[in-house]
Amino acid sequence: MKHHVAKVAAICHYHIRPLRQIRRRVGQEVTTPLVLAVVIARLEYCNAALAGLLQATVAVQRVQNAAARLIFKLKHSTL
Repeated sequence: MKHHVAKVAAICHYHIRPLRQIRRRVGQEVTTPLVLAVVIARLEYCNAALAGLLQATVAVQRVQNAAARLIFKLKHSTL
């Protein structure tokens, strides 16, 4: 399960990187649905199977924090 959790988190972070470049050119109105569709949907898939695992909780929380920072243009230290 550790490998699966790490892979899902890595894929989500991989998709967040190009969205940062798009965020600079488009507004929050466009970025939010993109993040929800690409990143958060991937996290929600098989979420029930990962529930209760500490490592999964930490990895998912990190991805969610990165997505929130992207959407609201926050610095790393604010979340």
